[in-house]
Parts: sequence; C-alpha cells; structure tokens
Amino acid sequence: MAFSILQSLELDRSYADSLKQQFGLTLTENANGWHLAWQHGALVLRHSELPKQGDIVVDFAGGAASYRRQHGGGKSEAIAKACGLQKKRDVTVLDATAGLGRDAFVLASLGASVTLVERNPAVAALLYDGLRRGAQTAELSWLPERMQLLHCSALQALTTHAAVDVVYLDPMFPPRDKTALVKKEMRAFHDVVGSDIDADALLVPALQLAQKRVVVKRPGYAEYLAGVKPTMEVGGKNNRFDVYINAAM
Repeated sequence: MAFSILQSLELDRSYADSLKQQFGLTLTENANGWHLAWQHGALVLRHSELPKQGDIVVDFAGGAASYRRQHGGGKSEAIAKACGLQKKRDVTVLDATAGLGRDAFVLASLGASVTLVERNPAVAALLYDGLRRGAQTAELSWLPERMQLLHCSALQALTTHAAVDVVYLDPMFPPRDKTALVKKEMRAFHDVVGSDIDADALLVPALQLAQKRVVVKRPGYAEYLAGVKPTMEVGGKNNRFDVYINAAM
C-alpha cells in the first residue's frame, strides 16, 4: 500500500522531503483513504472518509505512554519480566515488529537499548516523528540513545542485524471476531498494517540472533508461534509472553 502526506502550510518542506525520501512517501494536495497529515506539530495517520475514527499518532511524551512510564509496574510488568529486565538493566533488544512503539518505549524507559523495526512506511514515519518530538522534551532526552528505528522487514532485520540480548516479537494477530477489535485505534491499525501472515517464519532467525532469549507477545487464546512450545510463559493482563531461552541473562 502506498501512502501520501497531505500538504500543509505548517509542514516544513525540508522535513516533508526527508520523510518522503526515508519512507517512500508522496506529497499530495488531495488525500483519499488512509494518509499522513500534519496536525498541531505532529505527524498523524487518518482516513479521509472516517472523521470519527480519530487521528493515530505516536506520542511518547504524553498520553498513555507517559502515564505508563510514570505509574506503570516498572520492572514488575509482565513484559519486563519476560525480557529479563528485572535481572539486568543494560539489555539490548531488537523489536522486530515495532508497530506504534509502545512496548519498545516501556523497555527503553526501564534502561534497555531498543532497535525498533517497522516495515509499513506510514507507521515507520509515525515512529520517526514520535521519536523526534519525544527527544525534544527534557524528561525524554535519553530517547536517541535508547531507541533507534529501522525501516525494513522483520526478516531482513533478523538476518542482518548485529547480535542482541533479546529479540521481541509482537506480530499482528488476526482477531477471532469483530468483538475482539474493541478499540478504534486497533481497528484502524489492523486495517492499515494487516495481519503478519509470515510471522511463523520469524522464530528461527530470531532464535539465531538472540544471545539470551526470544520473547513473543500473544493473545491469550493464540497458539504458539510456529507451533513451538516456549521455555516459559509470563502472563499479562490481556496477553501472554512466550519466552524462548537460549542462555541465562
């Protein structure tokens, strides 16, 4: 799917050109369907025919991300336990299916150095802009050191990236039915990104790259990735984390 950026007087042309070059986007005066736009100093994803949908934006400095950083469970969170952050602080993580970067941000806020991999050009552009704005805030000045973005496929990253302690996988899982898509944002995200039908093929290269462990986030009802039983499972509020251990942290 090709994506465009809606022209705006507030959007700096040099920045727009940079986004176009990095993520293969086009600049347009009339956007149809899903497209990127400039709103209140941030890049957003919206649909021209779904005004009630609301904009999708990556905001690490405010909203739910900020609240979770300040008031979440910290190292007692299930994702932190699954990735071994309660044992070691300076963990290197490759998040091969970064999405909107929320899990990566939690890990980075706890001290991990995370490489975010996103193949969808619109979502990668949202992440890029979110990282840019976040780094401009005093409380998130550490972002450039702990969060780096790669715009490529997960498989490409897993087969070319330098070794890391942890590979984190959160493939887009097909919902069981319409009732599973509760949040508008997730409905939209699924529409834009689609299901990761090649997710099973990621486990073997992930296990080859990870020095310590591979962590796979799954809905509670989902089968194991590639049908391979993990070393252990860590239960979350709405999901579980399947952990495949190569070596002790």
